[in-house]
Amino acid sequence: MAALTHTHDHPITPPHPPGLGPFTPLRRWIDQIEVTNRRFAHLVCRLIPCCCPFERDVTFLGRTVHIPALCKLNPVYDELVGLRFRSLAYLVDVCGEDVTRYIC
Repeated sequence: MAALTHTHDHPITPPHPPGLGPFTPLRRWIDQIEVTNRRFAHLVCRLIPCCCPFERDVTFLGRTVHIPALCKLNPVYDELVGLRFRSLAYLVDVCGEDVTRYIC
């Protein structure tokens, strides 16, 4: 039986190459935050929204304009979403709380 192999002409890189960019220290710091306190987890879930608050449809003079989600422009967006997810997981798994009020 023959083995199938695939090679890429170019390497696949993550959206934020590790170790590059001025926001790397902040990204690493946010990723290292451990959620070990119920009050902190609730605070994070309240402060970091579950969906982009800027996306909406605006009607002006009979025309509707769609404003797209702008959160992906935030250089630490993925890390903040990860922190929110860790907070939700802590509240559910460790504290046994219902987190449906934090989910859109």
